[in-house]
Amino acid sequence: MTGQARSHPAAEARRLTRKAARGRGADPYAGARHASPSVRWGGFSLLLLNLEEYYFEQHRANHILHKGSHHERKIRGSLKICSKSAIFEPDAISQPIIKIPLRDCVKIGKHGENGANRHFTKAKSGSISLIFSQVYFIKEHNVVAPYKIERGKMEYVFELDVPGKVEDVVETLLQVSTCWVENSKQTEITAILQSRLARTSFDKNRFQNISEKLHMECKAEMVTPLVTNPGHVCITDTNLYFQPLNGYPKPVVQITLQDVRRIYKRRHGLMPLGLEVFCTEDDLCSDIYLKFYEPQDRDDLYFYIATYLEHHVAEHTAESYMLQWQRGHLSNYQYLLHLNNLADRSCNDLSQYPVFPWIIHDYSSSELDLSNPGTFRDLSKPVGALNKERLERLLTRYQEMPEPKFMYGSHYSSPGYVLFYLVRIAPEYMLCLQNGRFDNADRMFNSIAETWKNCLDGATDFKELIPEFYGDDVSFLVNSLKLDLGKRQGGQMVDDVELPPWASSPEDFLQKSKDALESNYVSEHLHEWIDLIFGYKQKGSGAVGAHNVFHPLTYEGGVDLNSIQDPDEKVAMLTQILEFGQTPKQLFVTPHPRRITPKFKSLSQTSSYNATMADSPGEESFEDLTEESKTLAWNNITKLQLHEHYKIHKEAVTGITVSRNGSSVFTTSQDSTLKMFSKESKMLQRSISFSNMALSSCLLLPGDATVITSSWDNNVYFYSIAFGRRQDTLMGHDDAVSKICWHDNRLYSASWDSTVKVWSGVPAEMPGTKRHHFDLLAELEHDVSVDTISLNPASTLLVSGTKEGTVNIWDLPTATLMHQIPCHSGIVCDTAFSPDSRHVLSTGADGCLNVIDVQTGMLISSMTSDEPQRCFVWDGNSVLSGSQSGELLVWDLLGAKISERIQGHTAVSSTGGRKTDINIIFGKLQY
Repeated sequence: MTGQARSHPAAEARRLTRKAARGRGADPYAGARHASPSVRWGGFSLLLLNLEEYYFEQHRANHILHKGSHHERKIRGSLKICSKSAIFEPDAISQPIIKIPLRDCVKIGKHGENGANRHFTKAKSGSISLIFSQVYFIKEHNVVAPYKIERGKMEYVFELDVPGKVEDVVETLLQVSTCWVENSKQTEITAILQSRLARTSFDKNRFQNISEKLHMECKAEMVTPLVTNPGHVCITDTNLYFQPLNGYPKPVVQITLQDVRRIYKRRHGLMPLGLEVFCTEDDLCSDIYLKFYEPQDRDDLYFYIATYLEHHVAEHTAESYMLQWQRGHLSNYQYLLHLNNLADRSCNDLSQYPVFPWIIHDYSSSELDLSNPGTFRDLSKPVGALNKERLERLLTRYQEMPEPKFMYGSHYSSPGYVLFYLVRIAPEYMLCLQNGRFDNADRMFNSIAETWKNCLDGATDFKELIPEFYGDDVSFLVNSLKLDLGKRQGGQMVDDVELPPWASSPEDFLQKSKDALESNYVSEHLHEWIDLIFGYKQKGSGAVGAHNVFHPLTYEGGVDLNSIQDPDEKVAMLTQILEFGQTPKQLFVTPHPRRITPKFKSLSQTSSYNATMADSPGEESFEDLTEESKTLAWNNITKLQLHEHYKIHKEAVTGITVSRNGSSVFTTSQDSTLKMFSKESKMLQRSISFSNMALSSCLLLPGDATVITSSWDNNVYFYSIAFGRRQDTLMGHDDAVSKICWHDNRLYSASWDSTVKVWSGVPAEMPGTKRHHFDLLAELEHDVSVDTISLNPASTLLVSGTKEGTVNIWDLPTATLMHQIPCHSGIVCDTAFSPDSRHVLSTGADGCLNVIDVQTGMLISSMTSDEPQRCFVWDGNSVLSGSQSGELLVWDLLGAKISERIQGHTAVSSTGGRKTDINIIFGKLQY
């Protein structure tokens, strides 16, 4: 791709630092043009403009400098015409950039008109004359420093290289300056901008290939930190283009659609107008951020690119990232970056810059002890609630405040806070934000410990951190540009950031900060901070209870800018929103689950499945598809192939179970029979009929002596393999028994009578003909019929699925319902716990495969196939499911995609439910 517009402030500033070290200038947006040391290297940038100011055009010109009655000289450079100022950028770096605010202009006209300007003898007739009362001098000798201001009536004359342009430039300057004199301000400025955009269009000669087909073209602005640049967006069948109206910083930005990895809709100024495009997996550095004038244009462009990406890139959701984080496939740092990105946080928008938490509380000890909980900040509370005394004062004010109430008068993330941390590497951004000034030296980012103390004790300081505190680049802590940031009251100059005693260097500080972020303590509590920033404690009663209520303007939907008719009032409101900071988009509305294990190792590395398979020969790995088999090689599951196929039932197979030694297979069917099949002889050994109604499931008791089957005739049957006869019948339901489970002498039965029952008194061995007494221990009542159940490995939890699509998680020791999750639009076909009991997976007739967090009941992942998924097995990361059509699907839960399709049955591959296939299937793993 060419002409990319990457503009992460810290990344750009680091590039500037390297330029400065070579004795050159610093411009975050300057193109790479050749220059000698005596010529300015990128002095002008859009950062010299004010908020909502636009750069219209530039003209090569001479500035006629009057040095007395007989001394004048010409300064060569470029005159920039903007919506609020005229800016002259000299070529020579020894000369300052001159910025003349148009509101301070007394007179604008041609040189020599009406006998005026007689002092400028070298100026050609027709040059431009500006008479004004205030001027800014910027970057003299190309040094980044606070702007110098000169006041008093003065006159500057600019001689354009193209004299024929003088009248047009004067007319533009008069038109724009009139907006400020007559106080019509933004209304007229917007009209001028839209008129310029309407008179132009994208230059099709900029297409990379003459065969490209235009899809759409519209007006938009390219967003970079603190500034926007209007122009034309164009998308073809192969490329996305942006052409700035002013040709700055490049004539065109071009992105190849094939390179695009991700695309996100963004809020900009709380309005749904933004679109950000990424061509890498780096969440901190996008390739272009566009703000559209119409939401429909944004949505149309998004749809076109998203449709293109459907065939190239897998989409990630907050829930899929959550699952990866819980299972140790994402670090805490990576997970926070992903959440920030999904919540509209962008490095191109400083009012929505990625936010990270303060982690460490101890900035005074000589050693940092990450095994001591006292080392860490309480992540369950916002910064404003960490100091109890300050919180009491804030709550008193909050109670006395009229609606709409808020607890904090400032936000935890704002452009000012971001640049507070980054001023040493992004000084021009700070000067832009603060009208050409740095902050007071004593209020700057001088010390880690002082900053933390002020966040704890300050009356209006509640700021969190930014990703740079947990990155690898220390430059934001070091004054490598040798900036003059002022002198503190104690007499010391502001220089490098003072580090805590436990950090021997900036590199050591960042490394220990990263270690703290990834520590066991933080991993166990990070979900609490996520609840505050991205989750259910961000808004509403959850926020009130957590003392986490900020100004209404910071929330999505807090103000409708479209309802404000006055353009100047709208700009004032937008300015307030952008400068105050914005709360992230809410990603979760229920409590965020915690991370799974202290060590956070991937299950794919520690799973018993892999360990078992490492010692077992591939050729002998024949397994049924109904149980989690400890010998199933999940690493090779995509190589599963059909090995043997038998037709032994007249109607649908509803259940399969295999003896411990693998020699016998037992199946139930809707033809009302239980059958015993020998894998060794490949012969049907027995066929047993208990009822004239369908059998719905079966299982083998430990010892392989007894088979239990459930039936649609409301009964559960016990069959002795040794004696070859039915031993007992449990008549425990009022409707069909749909599924049975067994553990530790307890039977669990699900029924269409809307109950799940727990029975005791079922021995592992049932010799003889003696009938047994079954005690009902618990009855789990449901609103509708129950189609499937499953136990966790310890049999302390049970999950049930109903015909109306609800998944229920039960605590068995107390027989209480923990969570009820309506996550399917039809029958729940199968359910199962993960091996660690942290998650439940369910499949349904709606084709959905859902993952639910057991602790919170949150639906954390949902994937869809184009047909019902009747059954599955899984190891916590990967799933093998049986489809209505007979296909076996291998799902990658962490990648949120179907990774393989294997043809198995001719109808339905399943082990339970209402089916149509009458075959048994075995698989063989190919190596």
